Amino acid sequence: MDRDTAALRKELKNAGLSDQVIDAAWPSWWSDDAAASTSARAELRFALSRKLGLSSRSLLGERVEFVWEDDARFKNLTATDRIKRGALASFGVAVGRMLLKATTEVQPLVTLSAAELRRAVLANREVVDLNGLLSICWGLGVPVIHLRVFPLRAKSMRAMVIGVDGRHAILLGRDASYPAPIAFTLAHEIGHAVLGHIGADRAIVDVGDSSFDDPDLEEREADTFGIELLTGSPWPIITTNIENFSARALAQACQQAGPERGIEPGTLALCLGYQRQEWQRASAALGYIYRTAQPVWKYVNKVAAQQLNWSDMSDENVQYLSNLMGVDRPDA
Repeated sequence: MDRDTAALRKELKNAGLSDQVIDAAWPSWWSDDAAASTSARAELRFALSRKLGLSSRSLLGERVEFVWEDDARFKNLTATDRIKRGALASFGVAVGRMLLKATTEVQPLVTLSAAELRRAVLANREVVDLNGLLSICWGLGVPVIHLRVFPLRAKSMRAMVIGVDGRHAILLGRDASYPAPIAFTLAHEIGHAVLGHIGADRAIVDVGDSSFDDPDLEEREADTFGIELLTGSPWPIITTNIENFSARALAQACQQAGPERGIEPGTLALCLGYQRQEWQRASAALGYIYRTAQPVWKYVNKVAAQQLNWSDMSDENVQYLSNLMGVDRPDA
């Protein structure tokens, strides 16, 4: 690696970016011959800046600065984490803009309520589940992907929703082996968008674990919206006819009662787990409900790969998004 390239990578890492995201953004056309060209080195900086949300100062070889650093709101990330805030926000907005350019605009989320979205999902499905939420998002022109490469050295982002010119894109970061936890995370992020929590070229970044008792008003509102979308009620009351039950018994009860109410059984188990503070038993019940544990991100990104208009992207952006999503590069 030549001296200038090594210096640039060090500069990006010092700005808080991970080796993985730098590698993902690094253009495939870069070579030793390109390193010897002044114009190619300039194009390299332009390419990295577009993908990572860097300011024009970074193009001139000055210290790295992020374009959208001050336009994002962070949940559960302290104000002292300035480097992390800048890297997360600018990366997210840059990726969100890229996704929206490759997704057909249909209808803004802000025109719909939780009840309307729920009815739209149930028009074609028995319950509101992850598959139904993904279908309604893509059907409305809201791209949803699951990141496999993260901008920070330590993975800390649960999810992010980005607003661009009245439209929204959602980036998921939370891993799970069963769909229900990811369905709630996605419903929560949809809530942020519908409730008008995000302005143009801005983002809300959810970091760490969600809490239903969060003092942040927007987080409580997004939680309530998500629960109503998934269950039909912002505050569902769930009762059982026995006080103590096994994970297997809970799974069987949810499989029977959930579909009758338009609630996905895994979601019902998690709601009961929260209500009774029985998280361990509710999580164990998911194993009986779904039977097979599988990485949920693979399904989310399989749907995204089928829905994105790859031919509307540059070859370079196709490669970048493929890297971020952990999918094979499609033919653009």
